[in-house]
Amino acid sequence: MRHSERHRTHRSGWLRAAVLGANDGIVSTASLCLGVAAAGTPTAGILAAGVAGLVAGAMSMAAGEYVSVSSQSDTEQADLARERAELADFPVQEHAELTGIYVRRGLDETLAKEVATQLMAHDALGAHARDELGISDELAAKPVQAALASAATFAVGASLPLLMVLVLPKAMLMWGLALSSLVFLAGLGMLAARTGGSPIWIATLRVTFWGALAMALTAGVGSLFGVSAA
Repeated sequence: MRHSERHRTHRSGWLRAAVLGANDGIVSTASLCLGVAAAGTPTAGILAAGVAGLVAGAMSMAAGEYVSVSSQSDTEQADLARERAELADFPVQEHAELTGIYVRRGLDETLAKEVATQLMAHDALGAHARDELGISDELAAKPVQAALASAATFAVGASLPLLMVLVLPKAMLMWGLALSSLVFLAGLGMLAARTGGSPIWIATLRVTFWGALAMALTAGVGSLFGVSAA
């Protein structure tokens, strides 16, 4: 019988950026709209503020992800360049280093030496990158992918509260927007948990709690001071 395993680690890079983007889109846009609404602003003004927040937020998320993940990628590339030079200049020491890693993981020294020899003969840099530096193709930093995922999901997330601003009557806007945004956040938490293979209820409660706190604080600011905040 064939044994099949489905791991989700390869999704961690884009999933983190996507969840962050969608969560921030829902929370920041809903909070902004609630703060503006609490200050007594007409619906058209609330919608204008929300659209501006969507555009600014999506661009900010893309730029932030690209810069931060590029910094991570630069560090990885610098480490790989250093490791490449060490392999060229000190192959014996690097072989011993890799052998020591495998011994610490539970192999006896003879087998560890043989494994190190075969892996270095096949792809010395790849072996050291994976087992010494913790860098692999699946988990390597991908700035463009992270930026696009974060910006796109922010825009999708932000569009949900804006849709509610359009369809809800002014008398129901505050409570309707808050409750619907919590539903959106709960759905996001469930989707992220299922995609990543983590416990659903923990992720859902975590996302919903922080979203509710952000919206409550921002609505309070708008109500007390008559200004918008996000």
